[in-house]
Amino acid sequence: MYFIIKLGSRYNMKHHRCFGASLTDTFLTFASCDFFQVPNPTCGGSACEFNMTYGGSTIAGNLSQDTITLATDPIPNYTFGCLQKTAGSSVPPQGVLGLGRGPLSLLSQSQNLYQSTFSYCLPSIRSPNFSGSLRLGPSGQPVRIKYTPLLKNPRRPSLYYVNLIGIRVGRRIVDIPPSAIAFNPSTGAGTIIDSGTVFTRLVEPAYVAVRDAFRRRVRVANVTSLGGFDTCYSVPINAPTITFMFSGMNVTLPQENLLLHSTAGSITCLAMASAPALNVIANMQQQNHRVVFDVPNSRMGVARERCS
Repeated sequence: MYFIIKLGSRYNMKHHRCFGASLTDTFLTFASCDFFQVPNPTCGGSACEFNMTYGGSTIAGNLSQDTITLATDPIPNYTFGCLQKTAGSSVPPQGVLGLGRGPLSLLSQSQNLYQSTFSYCLPSIRSPNFSGSLRLGPSGQPVRIKYTPLLKNPRRPSLYYVNLIGIRVGRRIVDIPPSAIAFNPSTGAGTIIDSGTVFTRLVEPAYVAVRDAFRRRVRVANVTSLGGFDTCYSVPINAPTITFMFSGMNVTLPQENLLLHSTAGSITCLAMASAPALNVIANMQQQNHRVVFDVPNSRMGVARERCS
């Protein structure tokens, strides 16, 4: 069984299909939503029903509770969403595992067991196995790793904000307006780390500056577009590295974390795009890195690791 690992959303609880749930001795479906932060609740009959969106999908389900066991660790009275209906392709049949800072996430409900600490290593989309890893708790986390502070935003408290202070293309720091990457808790602006978003998105002034610097380094005149990507090439290119510069650490990305190839292999695109209001360091740019979240110490670490 597998889940999409989701770091940040407003509610951030675990959702999964509940095959045979009525046969589980400890399984409970709530009749009231009063004590839980669930989206668009409907309390009728014997269930607390909810409706929400995730990516391009809509979800309908019931709020439920059971004892779950991870490896040999039981988590009693675990509250989760039992999916009844989904539409769209963003949610797999097995569901979504919430690891954000919301009250119904796995992280929050297991904090006595795992001390609100976890890490994951996402495999490359080109990996034949496509099998990464998730480590829960302080034990077994990397020792030699650099960290950057985690920031808290009261407008979006479940998200993992970090302080992005600059971006380098090759060896040159890109000239980005400071306001485009500044952390602003009053507006929700800034930069987050998210595993549920596939490609990194930067607010337009930052993205345009990085994109233009990338194009200058590639030095291929014929630039095309493909889907949502506006920096694509129909000839082989020698792409520069891109470095995200955070307070306390830099993360330098090689070509495998930057370039997306068409199915036929004839077109190569820079796997980034613009966003309206929030910078998101996303899934593809995290692949083959161990990403550590040490919430009690308000820090996040990144180290290169072959994940599959």
